[in-house]
Amino acid sequence: MTSANLILPVFLAQSAPPAGGGMFQILFLVFMFAAMYFLMIAPQRKKQKEHEKMLKALVAGDEIVTAGGIYGTITSVKEDRFIVRIADSAKIEIGKGFVHALVKKASEDKS
Repeated sequence: MTSANLILPVFLAQSAPPAGGGMFQILFLVFMFAAMYFLMIAPQRKKQKEHEKMLKALVAGDEIVTAGGIYGTITSVKEDRFIVRIADSAKIEIGKGFVHALVKKASEDKS
């Protein structure tokens, strides 16, 4: 018997996939996408909105920390950046997106 004669019966013995198998795969993919959305995308969007809200609320006198780990006090607010005092005679300009967190609001100093 040749090898082609041995392969042919095995090929013919395979059965058709069960009915509804394609629907199960589609439902599985939809479920996986929904799980990815609720576990990864939605929390990240929420965090991004909170960060944008924090950036809009920053005013001169607020103490911040940058994404690079530099602590400073905002001295001036421009349209797309902050001027931050990091030492007695050192000021830097940073983009608004590089503010990582608010350390202390200016209104808390007066209390």
